[in-house]
Amino acid sequence: MSHRPVVAGFLTLGLLVTCSGLVAAEPYPLVDAVECRARDGLPNVLRKLEAGADVRIGYIGGSITAQQGYRPKTRAWFQERFPKATVTEINAAIGGTGSDLGCFRLAHDVLRHKPDLVFVEFAVNDGGQAPERIYRSMEGIVRQVWRHDPTTDICFVYTITKALVGPMLEGKFPRAASADERIADHYGIPSIHMAMDVARLAKAGRLVWAAPKPKTDAERQALGDKVLFAGDGVHPYPDTGHDLYLQAVVRSMKRIQGVGRPGPHRLPEPFRADNWERARMVPLSAVNPTGDWQRLDPDTDRMAKRWITRLPEVWKAEKAGSAITFRFKGTAAAIYDLLGPDCGQVVVTLDGGNPRIVPRFDRYCTYHRLATLSIGRDLDDAVHTVRVELHPDPPDKVAIFKKGKQDRENPASNPKYQGAAWYAGAVLLVGERVE
Repeated sequence: MSHRPVVAGFLTLGLLVTCSGLVAAEPYPLVDAVECRARDGLPNVLRKLEAGADVRIGYIGGSITAQQGYRPKTRAWFQERFPKATVTEINAAIGGTGSDLGCFRLAHDVLRHKPDLVFVEFAVNDGGQAPERIYRSMEGIVRQVWRHDPTTDICFVYTITKALVGPMLEGKFPRAASADERIADHYGIPSIHMAMDVARLAKAGRLVWAAPKPKTDAERQALGDKVLFAGDGVHPYPDTGHDLYLQAVVRSMKRIQGVGRPGPHRLPEPFRADNWERARMVPLSAVNPTGDWQRLDPDTDRMAKRWITRLPEVWKAEKAGSAITFRFKGTAAAIYDLLGPDCGQVVVTLDGGNPRIVPRFDRYCTYHRLATLSIGRDLDDAVHTVRVELHPDPPDKVAIFKKGKQDRENPASNPKYQGAAWYAGAVLLVGERVE
């Protein structure tokens, strides 16, 4: 697998951690491994499907959801199973991201499209997170969905990697899925672990976790009756690993169908008082960026067109001192921005404290990608003042690439690495802006 992240900064990149096998090992009670827990079911969306209505299914998750795998396969299955309905998908998957960023982008990427059902897949990318952080963000997602529309059904779906499968071989869910189950229990949300058959095959010695697809008869014969799961032990092949995921959903729907009564979902008292229900994405224009900023037009600008489906707006600053300044009352803040070859570095100041310089360039910046610039998290729930401004000097891109062993690239001579720009689109807050 490529170890290039898609989003970096505010969140812990659980996918990168777990793919390296570096999952924190602190004690945590793991949940018994069961393929489906129906709980309160999916009564609203199933009633609409049975009635032949238009149904929209949202999929929010990481790179496994982004693949042409269980997401389009399950949508197609729903359409085939309920031919009188019209089933469309809302693809809200971003590789390398966890439920912490999911809280902030949920309204923009999913809820504004009015889903009838939301599948939430973050158990792999949350694999390196402490359970307390998972509770906070997963509960924030649930409460935001039901505040927006209490008739929207939710289903947690869990995937697996070779690095995370250990507990499942012993009949337990890994740590992140176990944490998710606590939230699912509290809210009556059905859950499906799509990888129970994957673990069963692995335990029986009938699964090949990571290998290229066989190209010759000899390679196919050598594979025998074993199932080739993925090329990298993480991202399943569509016709093998993702088909196992699909079949788990199909089996689970038989258990879920008929469970629960249609109507608004009840929001109980929070599982955690510090949950991230208040997480929100504020477009950059709402905080009035100062200095030499240019709002890029997605109709005419390539960068804006590429990122406008994820960022509410795309702004570019190239002049030192161009800044984003705002006040908010809450517990966390970040900037939703981009890293890339032509990017520079910024100076972050929180509540008048010591400024810190943060590059918007790293060893993976042979291309542009979404990022989150952390301002602060786990702050006192009070009024905070933030200023982030573009630094006059670019980071030492040659040194960063040498440290990352990117020997193929030479920023000193390649024009695409020139410049010290900053691309930003939104402020991420747990709380509210203060004018």
